Amino acid sequence: MLTIPENGSLLPLMEEFYTLQGEGYHSGKSAYFIRLGGCDIGCHWCDVKESWNAELHALTDINKIVEQANKYPGKVAVITGGEPLLYNLDPLTKALKAQNIQTFIETSGAYPLSGIWDWICLSPKKFKAPLPNVYTQAGELKIIIYNHTDFDWAEKHAQHVSPNCQLFLQPEWSKATIMLPEIIQYIKKNPQWRISLQSHKYMNIP
Repeated sequence: MLTIPENGSLLPLMEEFYTLQGEGYHSGKSAYFIRLGGCDIGCHWCDVKESWNAELHALTDINKIVEQANKYPGKVAVITGGEPLLYNLDPLTKALKAQNIQTFIETSGAYPLSGIWDWICLSPKKFKAPLPNVYTQAGELKIIIYNHTDFDWAEKHAQHVSPNCQLFLQPEWSKATIMLPEIIQYIKKNPQWRISLQSHKYMNIP
């Protein structure tokens, strides 16, 4: 059984790669993605189900992760998963920031917030509600729209974030053809929302 140190010195690294951010507020920016294994949220439409089982991914020294991230000119690291807040991310983010690398996280918000963040993208899931302090610190609320009832669900979450939080609606990839026209019409009527698209999939990049 995988034993992950509580001090955050080792993390189950599924993959890491340099690419463009494809979604949300920072879409189009170059970034180094650090995907951690482990998730118990279990969204049926998740496109990285291979990340769910942390035991499938080798425990990796955070200094090695930072060393790899620092090889690239784009000084932004996006910590994602899985659910990255399953782990103590204080040491990883401190080490990244020591190299002048900005730290972004993509999280469901269902676990206590750790780490030092330049940007928090909160993408709530229906199976576990976000914690209050993640709501208030999120710079971006990104709601995945899978069916018609998700618009009301999005509005309920928007009531909990700060007034400065950027609000995004994003079609679930397999339902994009169906839901995209509805999202467009919804945002035209509710202009506090913006649209997010998985542009990396359209461009065929990781």
